[in-house]
Amino acid sequence: MARGDLSDAEWRIIGALLPAERGRKARPALHNRMFLNGMLHALRVGCPWPDMHERYGKWNSVYVRFRRWADQGVWDALLEALVELGLTDDWQHMIDSTTVEATLRRRALKGDL
Repeated sequence: MARGDLSDAEWRIIGALLPAERGRKARPALHNRMFLNGMLHALRVGCPWPDMHERYGKWNSVYVRFRRWADQGVWDALLEALVELGLTDDWQHMIDSTTVEATLRRRALKGDL
């Protein structure tokens, strides 16, 4: 397990909340834990998907699963489940760069910067 990868305790909680993956005929699906660790690694360090460490598998496979889960609402359902379990308080702590940019622009226009 690499630094930043999910611990066994974290995986026991999150793993059950993720959809089972089905492989194709001659290609069995690889384990969700490896893919999720790859997704979290790429997002945490901010690297482009092709630069993701190879220990997480093929970058394109990880990215495709990330997008499929986004399209299927898996991320929203996962966050809702974690809130219901009391493992996080709410979603207000989740911001992205557009929120930060809008705040900075508003403050700059008001002369607060």
